[in-house]
Amino acid sequence: MLPESTPTDPTPDPGAAPEADLAPEAADIEGVAHPRRIRSFVRRAGRTSTGQQRAIDEQGPRFLLPYTAEPLDWQAAFGREAPAILEIGFGMGETTAHIAALRPQDNFLGCEVHEPGVGALLKLLGERDIGNVRILQHDAVEVIAHMLDEASLDGVHIFFPDPWHKKRHNKRRLVQPPLVKLLASRLKPGGYIHCATDWEEYAHQMVEVLAGEPLLRNTSDAPGGFAPRPDYRPVTKFERRGLRLGHGVWDVVFRRQD
Repeated sequence: MLPESTPTDPTPDPGAAPEADLAPEAADIEGVAHPRRIRSFVRRAGRTSTGQQRAIDEQGPRFLLPYTAEPLDWQAAFGREAPAILEIGFGMGETTAHIAALRPQDNFLGCEVHEPGVGALLKLLGERDIGNVRILQHDAVEVIAHMLDEASLDGVHIFFPDPWHKKRHNKRRLVQPPLVKLLASRLKPGGYIHCATDWEEYAHQMVEVLAGEPLLRNTSDAPGGFAPRPDYRPVTKFERRGLRLGHGVWDVVFRRQD
């Protein structure tokens, strides 16, 4: 999960991880070269705690995967065949661990560049004996472009990406047409993309961008195109705080058409 920000305070919560991915312009996608690197994340300095480092040392050999510019062998990585879910940016990993425990029948691949977040999720996986998660501490755009085959994913989760609320920074937002096109090509027919944000203007942009991809269709016909929160996505403490203050959270769920 990427860092959350409340509508009243656009600064990411200090307890959340920094943004974990590059905007589509930051990497060559499907052979299209971009002349200028535009990052959707900032590598903020963050201290890895003793417990997080211990988890990296002890759990890392089981759960961490190396980045390689070749297709991922899911069966070898997870030791089984199962539906494949990609999460782009999981922050401190609480939501990832919750969903993975709730859906043991699925395999979850999380991409996150923030080492304290990686350590925090590894700690949760060890404490809760969760075995259906693997982690790539690498730019997700490169992972998608080079490690994931076409029609290989059953789902994609993008929860609370940085809203880059200033208009001049909107180009840094993760959910942009080139990335959505790439993700749609990696989805199996019927596979889904689930985004969530607490920034209303970004929520509308998400709907617009996803609706602009011909391979995808909105699962919701509600006004605005927003979906009810799926049961598997937990309400985070930041979300609960925002809801108490009367702020909104918007879920957007699209599926790849058959």
